[in-house]
Amino acid sequence: MRLALISDIHSNLEALKSAFEVIDQEGVDEIICLGDTVGYGADPNECLSLVRDRCSTILLGNHDAAALDLSIANQFTVNAQLSAMWTFGVLFEEHKAFLRGLSQTQPRGDILFSHASPFEPEEWHYVISDFDVREAFHAFTERICFIGHSHIPVIFSERCKTPAISSAGRYIINVGSVGQPRDGKPELSFGLFDTKTWTYRNIRAQYDIKSAAEKIRKAGLPHTLAERLYHGM
Repeated sequence: MRLALISDIHSNLEALKSAFEVIDQEGVDEIICLGDTVGYGADPNECLSLVRDRCSTILLGNHDAAALDLSIANQFTVNAQLSAMWTFGVLFEEHKAFLRGLSQTQPRGDILFSHASPFEPEEWHYVISDFDVREAFHAFTERICFIGHSHIPVIFSERCKTPAISSAGRYIINVGSVGQPRDGKPELSFGLFDTKTWTYRNIRAQYDIKSAAEKIRKAGLPHTLAERLYHGM
């Protein structure tokens, strides 16, 4: 089975539509969303509708949670707090009810899907430093764990970062962000995983950044949230 793994869409409808176009060309069997469908961008309802229609599994991210409980946004930056407040105000009640039923993690055989680190997933820890990686590996028993949250695509083995995976090891794979990449590249990012061959590819693709940025400005959201899309920061 070929899985597409998307994460951190952040209300960026232009990026999400472009990601699905690439996914459809790849002919995958199933699409998994690792959370943070909303936040930052100007199309939270549209993105949630599309994700609910296309994805078989959808996780809860911290920005999704903040759209239900603004106290969670107290840990965010000022711009992220303003975005959370705006999203809270415009999100349809139907979508809020849907988000309330989601979990932060979901296991499936030898695979674990998680928005943030599998270590204390309700605390939304990042997996960036060597300490984060060790802590995360100790928190799950599956062969592979797919995550998002940091917006930076990377593969970790139990020993180090690695460019590829093999059937022999255990891995944590960050699939990057569809709607707001932060690795210095503005192209959207997601992952493709083949459960039969146990192979993984990170996919990058362009999208209409100008339209997504203009929507953010017109919505009255912080202009920084628009500008950063051009720089992948």
